[in-house]
Amino acid sequence: MMSFFSSKKVELPAHNCVLPHALRIPALEKLVGKRVVLASNSPRRKEILRTFGLEPEIVPSTFEETLPIGGFQDPHEYPVATATHKAVEVYERLVTEQPDDAPDLVIAADTVVLTYAPQGLHSQFAEELGGAPQDILEKPIDKEDNMRMLLDLNGGRCEVVTGVSVVFPVLEAPGYKIKSIDERTLVYFAQNDESLLRAYVENGEGRDRAGGFAVQGLGGMLVSKVDGDYQNVVGFPAASFFKFLDALIEEEVDFLSD
Repeated sequence: MMSFFSSKKVELPAHNCVLPHALRIPALEKLVGKRVVLASNSPRRKEILRTFGLEPEIVPSTFEETLPIGGFQDPHEYPVATATHKAVEVYERLVTEQPDDAPDLVIAADTVVLTYAPQGLHSQFAEELGGAPQDILEKPIDKEDNMRMLLDLNGGRCEVVTGVSVVFPVLEAPGYKIKSIDERTLVYFAQNDESLLRAYVENGEGRDRAGGFAVQGLGGMLVSKVDGDYQNVVGFPAASFFKFLDALIEEEVDFLSD
């Protein structure tokens, strides 16, 4: 099997986040030997990245995620802003605590569910929704909140939005730069009996998921179709993320520089 480290016998670097099965793309080759940190303890994000050959160090953010939702004119900005705060908090903390081993890249993500898809996104599916307002669904606070969310989603469609932010060191103040993307996927719910929704809520699987459901688990019984990046609904848009890193290598002189 081809490996980034198979061509010569050398000691592995102190930070070895790129796994042997990773594709030889510019972003992953550039990450060899770098200290890459994921500012999340989400097992789903960790597993998705590992599937594609990246195993970052896990340092969960302590950011309380208390940004006022009403402060964002465009709801898609909300998960991006939350991800940015998470990434900056972890980067600044690690630089302070470990100045001789500062991270080369901190990755953070935040996923929310919007109850209506806006006009212009897959417009063939959203023409009748027009300017319908979008409510942001995060993790349910209890079973009744979970049931409320599922009833709102039942028989309709929602938009799953993940904001991803990266922080990396640069020479100019404040010593780091932030870059972000968001990924949007439509999820269509079947017209489920209320008894099925209640059984799902009682199972507890959706308790720790934005929107109150896990499409990759038992929650898949509630869903009829996914339009877009399935991994994004699970919790991390890996395909877009690695393309994003490749673009940063081309566009940012200081990005992952030695």
